[in-house]
Formats: sequence, C-alpha cells, structure tokens
Amino acid sequence: MDAYDYVIVGAGTAGCVLANRLSADGRHSVLLLEAGPTDRYLWIHIPIGYGKTMFHPAYNWGFHTDPDPGMDGRRIYWPRGRGLGGSSSINGLIYVRGQPEDYDRWAAAGNRGWGWRDVLPFFIRSEGNERGASATHGADGPLKCSDIGERHELMDALIAGAGELGVPRNDDFNDGVQEGVGYYQLFTHRGWRCSTAVAYLKPARGRTNLAVETNAQATRVLLEEGRAVGVEYRRGGQTRSVRARCEVILAAGALQSPQLLLLSGIGPGAQLAEHGIAVARDLPGVGENLQDHLQLRLLFRCSKPITTNDDLASWWRSLKIGLRWLVARKGPLAIGINQGGLFTRVLHDSATPDIQFHFATLSADMAGAKPHPFPGFTMSVCQLRPTSRGSVRLASSDPLAAPSMQPHYLSTADDRACAVAALRFARRLAATRSVAPYIVEELRPGATVRSDDELLGFARAYGATIFHPSGTCKMGSDPLAVVDERLRVHGVGGLRVVDCSIMPTLVSGNTNAPVVMIAEKASDMIVADAR
Repeated sequence: MDAYDYVIVGAGTAGCVLANRLSADGRHSVLLLEAGPTDRYLWIHIPIGYGKTMFHPAYNWGFHTDPDPGMDGRRIYWPRGRGLGGSSSINGLIYVRGQPEDYDRWAAAGNRGWGWRDVLPFFIRSEGNERGASATHGADGPLKCSDIGERHELMDALIAGAGELGVPRNDDFNDGVQEGVGYYQLFTHRGWRCSTAVAYLKPARGRTNLAVETNAQATRVLLEEGRAVGVEYRRGGQTRSVRARCEVILAAGALQSPQLLLLSGIGPGAQLAEHGIAVARDLPGVGENLQDHLQLRLLFRCSKPITTNDDLASWWRSLKIGLRWLVARKGPLAIGINQGGLFTRVLHDSATPDIQFHFATLSADMAGAKPHPFPGFTMSVCQLRPTSRGSVRLASSDPLAAPSMQPHYLSTADDRACAVAALRFARRLAATRSVAPYIVEELRPGATVRSDDELLGFARAYGATIFHPSGTCKMGSDPLAVVDERLRVHGVGGLRVVDCSIMPTLVSGNTNAPVVMIAEKASDMIVADAR
C-alpha cells in the first residue's frame, strides 16, 4: 500500500491551496485525491463559461436537495464543482470576503485565532490584487483578482439608483466596510478565470513530493484505534487504499466532507446504525448546522438592446465579443455573469448589511440556463446571515450515492421577513429615476404579486441556492461542534476538515475567498503541529 505524510481528499477550492502549501518546503509527501477530472475543458477557464459548466455532468456534481417543505416541496438544484479547482473552477468569480463581524463572531463563540484581525493576514497572503498592496490587500499572492475594466450603462444606472435610496458608493467591498454599491472585483487574470487549480495547484505540480490523482473518489477514512491512518477510494473501477503517516485532511466541501465522515463511522450513532455502519466516534453534529444563501431572482425586460441577452442572440454581436476576447481578453467573455453588487440593511435590528445583490446584464429562467431571446437583466438578492438550519445525512451506505440534503430554507420568521423586505427593496430600486427608464416590464415576480404573503409565495416557488452551502462540520467546542479551532475532528487523531463545512456561521457574502483563507490558515497550523 502506498503511503504519504498527508492525504488530502478533494482538489477543490481548499484542497488545491493545501496541496501547494503542505508540499512547499519539500519535507513532506502529499497525495491529493480528486473524484473528478482535470481542468482541461476550455469553458472552465473563460469567465463567461459559468453557463457551460452549470449542468455539465463531468465538471458538476449536479446534486438536488430533498423536497423542502419551505419551498413548496421542491427539490432544489445544487451545483457543486467536480474536478481540479472544484467550485472555484465553475463559480461566479465574485471576490467577497464577508464582514469583519462574521469572523469576530466565530472568535467570540470560543474559536481562538479566528477573529477578523487574525484572519486578515491570510486573506492578504493569498491575494494578488491588480490594485496593488495596501493595509488590507495583497499584491503578490497566487490568487489573482481584477477590476471589471469596462463600465456598463445598465450597471451605472443601478448604482445611481441605489444612491437615490441612500446606499453609498463602495469601490472596495473587502477592506472591512462592506455596505454600499459598486462593481465587483473578480477572480480573473488577464481575461482568464483564476481558480485555485490555476493559482495554487498548477505551480506545484512539478514537485516530486506532490502526487495528484484525478477520477479517484474517496469512499471512507481508514481508522485504527481511534486514529485516521489512510483513505479508501475508487479509481478505474477498482477499490484502492493509501496510508497517511501524519494526517488525513478532508477538503471535499460542505456536502461530501460530512458524508465521508458518516461513511467512516464518525457521526450521530443512531443515523449510522440505520445504515449498518459501525460507530467509530459518536459525533452528533456531523452533517448538522447546514446553512446556505437563498437566491431570489427578479427578472426584468430591458427597454434598450444593451444586455448580454442581445449580444448572445445576434450572430454578429456574438462574433464581435468573441473576437474582443481573443484579441484583447476583454468584453463579456472576460467578465462572467454578475458585474455589480450591493450590500445594505433592510431589517430594523441589523447593525451591518443583511442583504446582498448580484446585478447581471442577462436574464434567464434560472441561473446558468439559456438567456431569454429579448433584452433582459437580473437583480438577484439574498439574505446574508440566514437563521434557518438544515442537514446533510446519508441517503445510502453506498459511498458513490449522493447524500441526502435538506436546507430547510425559510423555516424561521426572521428569514421569511428578510425575504419579503429584500424583494420590496429591489422593487424600490427598480422604481428609482435612474433605473425605471430601463424597465419595460417586471417579468418575475410580476406586477400582480403585491402583498407580503404573495411575495413570500414567490420566494417559496422560485427561490434557489446561490451556491454557498456551509457549516456541516462546524468549528467549536459545543455539543454539535465537529472540529476544534485547529480544525481537528473531535476525538479522532490524525484527521482534519478544511473547507466551507467548518464555518460555525455562514459568512456575509460569497464563500470562495473565505475558503481560500481557511485553507491558508489551516496549512500553517498543520505545518506547525508537525513540528
């Protein structure tokens, strides 16, 4: 049986960071296991290719939740990245860290070393910002982020409209003050997507102490006397095993890291018994505390043919944007879907922004679907800190079967109130002097949806994930905590979890940058513990 010092499960956002940092000094051997393929598909690397990977069976797990009672019993489509780079290879590219208060809240819950001042150096270390270095930003890090160099008439109108409502202009959502409206920065570099596979894994692939196996799906963690000693996985139709001399590190994401723990006998004893799995460690919190940002998409027919819909509906405009990207790496192909963002407060007791907008110069029936054949745009709004909690559980003891996912969206009064308030704010924005001239019709929810009950009904009927499931292996010391502040699984030696699942509470924004930070910080802790 092969053996390595560290075996990392999952070459996604976190796994690629860990593989780079843990192999950097040459002292330790590292194996990175990835269930999906390499990232050679061209549309992974072209920013607008988000639409090509949203339903791609090779590069997307294409999960569906269980029927959610809060969403009219619908099964919600949950895309997750599959292949090198994971979700960082197929996401919407948005660079948002969250709010300082998110991390201070983690620290206040007993997780020492996770406050904003503690994590900021890791954000800075990871970052290669084209704006240069500052007290809150890095210029030399591997993860490149860029400004949207070209302004769009519709985006400028939305920004001006938000100003009419008292929302200030904000050209940097990541310097510690999130409230405001402006253009996003994106994880792009010279017109290409900058996934963690590109930023971290590619520069490390030549190291003799780093091995990468793709199309290798982990099936369980191997345990001996209460300690993780290796991983069992499937590759090429065969079951194989590999030993870990130092640690096994799960970086499979908020859905599959808890699934792997459960398949390995680590989790709620009663649930394991239901599936005939022997209990190695009774940890009731595995798979619990699931949180996600619920996306509510307002669709508008635009009065001017200036949208991405129009570009894609015309052969000559499509040719033009293709040539612009080929020649100059500019234009819609270099940007992706969402260009502008807004953070503000709609609930009376919120001290910091409680909702986030993604503005897209495109409209479609669902995210990633075929654009409408007419001028259209989208205001997508989500609640930043939902109080609803769901779970990830085993649907089967078959390790190749998808887990059971129940988000329990809109299951609390706070979340229902925020959904209605967010939709009402969006309509106020649409009615401003700056934005109204661009709107022919509100396609969804539509003019007939007026009352609070009707707006909530719209949220239940059309709400969807904004792709940020988190929290299912939460960090802490309470009865539902799965890992400690150094991300070690409680009561199991040699085993850590390093991904979005360790978040005690969901950050106020997109999750890619926070997961990179988590992996950067974890790599330092792992190296320190090895010494």
